[in-house]
Amino acid sequence: MLSPKLLRTLSEASYALVVLLTVSTAGLSCAAVLSQAVRTSPGRDWINNFNALVIGASYLVVLVVSLLLCVKRRVAIRLKLQRISKTPRTLRQNELPKSVHQYITQEYYRTCLVSYESLPNDIVHEGWGRPGTPYAGQRFRRVLLDTIPEIDTLARLVIPLQPQMKPHARMLHHFRFIVPLLQHDEDKISPLHYYDAAIQIARISEREPTEEEFYIGMQAAEDIVRCLEMCRPDSTPDATSGES
Repeated sequence: MLSPKLLRTLSEASYALVVLLTVSTAGLSCAAVLSQAVRTSPGRDWINNFNALVIGASYLVVLVVSLLLCVKRRVAIRLKLQRISKTPRTLRQNELPKSVHQYITQEYYRTCLVSYESLPNDIVHEGWGRPGTPYAGQRFRRVLLDTIPEIDTLARLVIPLQPQMKPHARMLHHFRFIVPLLQHDEDKISPLHYYDAAIQIARISEREPTEEEFYIGMQAAEDIVRCLEMCRPDSTPDATSGES
């Protein structure tokens, strides 16, 4: 696709070419007609040649009128452009013709309807939250991995000697010191086990985490965060009892 600058250059060159051809054609026709007037005159010269005078005056009048029309049109366009408001403002109904207002209104309604119908509805993208859910538009893998720094920070508040996070360390190994603080279910499995499984899927699995795996991982992360918040040294008894 041609650039706007090139299109403008081509447009100006085309306009100049049309003007040049018009002037050349008019000049050649004027010279030819004047030459014919001289040849057909009794004396075959310019002296007392009424026909040549009429022809020259006619072409001169056409030239003057053409220039005046061009100048008038240019001035009129410039004045109309100057009357256009440079600041954006809302047009009222009485400022537009009725047909124009109806057309704009219909197009506005049509655009709104198309935009509404274009919204995703019951569309599931693998690894992304469905519309209408708490995690709509969020990528499961990224959200799960973003919970690691938060839990690690809370774990250091509870256990200052918590080891440094290694890039590929299992969550079960890295957070092994907080396992006694966590509650276990009837199968004697702590939230850290569920969290570790979800993080492993998010880290190394080729497929995206499913919605069920994501919810299990996020629920486990929330349980871990809640437990660490309750065990923080700076947590007050009232806050602890309220959270419990």
